[in-house]
Amino acid sequence: MDAATTADGYPFAVYNTAAALVDGAGALLTWTAAAEELLGRRAEDVCGRPVTDLLADPAAHRAKAAALCGAQVREGRATVTHGSGQELEILCRVIPLTGPRRRHEPSHLILAAPADLIARWREDHALAGELFAQDRIGLAVFDAGLRVVRTNTPLLPYTGVPPDLRGLRLGDFLWAQDAEAVDAQLRHVLRTGEPVVGSTALTRTLEDPRSGRHMTFSAFRLQEPGGRLLGVAVTYTDTTEQHRAQERLAVLHRATAALGGALSAEQTSRDLADVLAPAFADSVAVDVADAVFDGTEPVPDRYGRVAQRRTATAGEGAEAPGPGAPATGDDLASPPVPRGSREGFLVPDTDHPADDRPTGWARAVPGARSAISAPLSARDIQLGTLTLWRTAPHRPAFDEADLALVREIAARVGLALDNARRYTREHLAAVSLQRSLLPPATADMAAVRTASVYLPADPVGGVSGDWYDVIPLSSARVALVVGDVVGHGLRATASMGRLRTAVRTLADLDPEPDELLTHLDDLVMQLPLEPGPMEHGEYPERAGAARGEERGRVLDTGSDGGRDSFAATCLYAVYDPLTGRCTLASAGHPPPALLGPDGTASYIELNPGPPLGVGGLPFEKAVVDLAPGSVLALYTDGLIERGEGDIDEGMEQLRARLVRADALHSPLHGVVQEVVAGLPPTRLPDDVTLLVARTRRVPREDTATWTLDADPAVVADARELVARQLATWGLETLQFTTELVVSELVTNAIRYAGGPVELRMIRTDVLTCEVSDPSGTQPRMRRARATDEGGRGLYLVAQLTSRWGSRYTRRGKTIWAEQPLPRPLPLG
Repeated sequence: MDAATTADGYPFAVYNTAAALVDGAGALLTWTAAAEELLGRRAEDVCGRPVTDLLADPAAHRAKAAALCGAQVREGRATVTHGSGQELEILCRVIPLTGPRRRHEPSHLILAAPADLIARWREDHALAGELFAQDRIGLAVFDAGLRVVRTNTPLLPYTGVPPDLRGLRLGDFLWAQDAEAVDAQLRHVLRTGEPVVGSTALTRTLEDPRSGRHMTFSAFRLQEPGGRLLGVAVTYTDTTEQHRAQERLAVLHRATAALGGALSAEQTSRDLADVLAPAFADSVAVDVADAVFDGTEPVPDRYGRVAQRRTATAGEGAEAPGPGAPATGDDLASPPVPRGSREGFLVPDTDHPADDRPTGWARAVPGARSAISAPLSARDIQLGTLTLWRTAPHRPAFDEADLALVREIAARVGLALDNARRYTREHLAAVSLQRSLLPPATADMAAVRTASVYLPADPVGGVSGDWYDVIPLSSARVALVVGDVVGHGLRATASMGRLRTAVRTLADLDPEPDELLTHLDDLVMQLPLEPGPMEHGEYPERAGAARGEERGRVLDTGSDGGRDSFAATCLYAVYDPLTGRCTLASAGHPPPALLGPDGTASYIELNPGPPLGVGGLPFEKAVVDLAPGSVLALYTDGLIERGEGDIDEGMEQLRARLVRADALHSPLHGVVQEVVAGLPPTRLPDDVTLLVARTRRVPREDTATWTLDADPAVVADARELVARQLATWGLETLQFTTELVVSELVTNAIRYAGGPVELRMIRTDVLTCEVSDPSGTQPRMRRARATDEGGRGLYLVAQLTSRWGSRYTRRGKTIWAEQPLPRPLPLG
């Protein structure tokens, strides 16, 4: 738009401006169509008349009008009368024409426009001028061909941008993809007129690509009032630092989220390395102190160094993870923190270190341009080292803000590693406790041959409440037990240990299975659930999971005020190899699978009672006869549920797997491994326990039974019967001891219980002597005084045998004693 210059320095707009010529006498000679439109008067109506006739108050403005028509350019404000009779405020400029003029020739040019229009134009002009004068907000004008017309600041504040951009396109100095991304938006603005607001673009120069700058820009179209397209105007600001700050914050959030995923030093290190590379660094290495994996505190050597191992890496170039990494040193790549650095430090340029500290670690990754290292510490104990390298040429070097971020992440990682170390210490103690409480995986005895497998839901911790047991009973019988304490962790393991001990103690009294579960239920009701360390917040990452695992918690509403107690299930089975009879009872536990010698596979029908800890309901026993070579499979629900909840389908799958594994003929240790082989290798939904037992029968010729009258004279007969039977079995070396044991037991039965008395001998892997009488009085061993004539019988029995005891029967009680055989009897 053309413009003239005013006396006060402002340009005067002439677009759509009224113009008129006046002679030296002040009469109008002619004017433009714009003047006709402005004043609503035709030229023929006003030409020849004094210009003052146009004023609303000619008398008041005559002197002022005369003053304007001088020899200098003058500007003033006037009120004129519109052709419609209304008054109009205008701003006019009187410009004298140079050269000699005659009276009726033009002497002055008058330009006029509405006063409000001129004021608004001046404001717009001042705004545009101030925008181009300041440098806080970038301003650029592009023509319709997207060539730079004018800018107030450099488009990019680093090398690679020409000093004079007029006539250049963005593609002349920016990367093609960066320039095209911006040009596409500017073309859209030119084509549609829709402005772009707050768009962000990455801009990198051809000369100095590096990481470029992030520019936030807004663009709007420029056009004349008549509609002619002039170009596009762009305002822009450098938001690189804000963008990097947002990226750092996002990295911090992702790192924090990753640290809460596991209580494992290895998993924590891997998750952290995956978060940091390649989002924040090109190569990442995490070194963890050896002591963390043992659950102990790292102890620095005399040089203040801590033995570490490279645990995780990400990106290219970092040394692969593995044990045995060297301790901290000046020129070592692993771990890379020099001694004496408690806060870590930054090497922004590996070719030109900022100080004289050793930087061999910073060059450990090929092509490293910049590096950061920070210790992983908690409670002033260094637990490891975090090291990051940047190698890509388009990335900027690490700066102090990056170092502050790495320090913050390292502090949080240090706490996570300390939690993992403490958790490791706890679960190692729990694992040791649990492994010491479980019996051997295999057992071979007169009644059964067994094999077992236990898989914890947590393969790292390996701690839970599942258990199994194989308990030898009197008369060559055996008790098979499997149970499940609800929950996981050290508390569940301790509860399992108490229950297993209680079962073994009760089994020593030899009650019926249903009676044993009743006593065990009473015991569980008296065991309160004490809060574990997770409920106290020691490991907050696992607190929610621990609470969810206590799904079987029940409420004891007894007289102790409604305290919590834990729940458990249990299956107790007693197998007698003399009769082939198995007696079972269940406290909320699934029934065992039974494979007969004929190849049939089924589940024993049981009426399971409530889980232990509920109380007030009875337990029922079931009795089944097992043929020799039958296989019993006892298990916990983790084997049949598989996290899917369909127990019937799981039981059918277990039955099919037992048949497929040929449990009747294959070695049992291979059977149990094959049955659980299909389980997922990662974390299981629940613990899995499987106990498989193949039954045996004691041959009839390995037992001998006699009924004796309640007469002291039969004691001699008893010794004679025993001597003949031992001779038949080839056990003459045991004759003296066995006759003495039998004499004492028979004598006590006749003296204190009456008759009849039953004497039975059983030869299995041990020699068992049993004496049964009708009395329900429990025998007990006592210390006889020197003057006592009796009271030494049971004491002698205890000294001469390896194991002895008594059990109640339907018709009284049985006292039994066992002796080892001189030669082990081969078991079929």
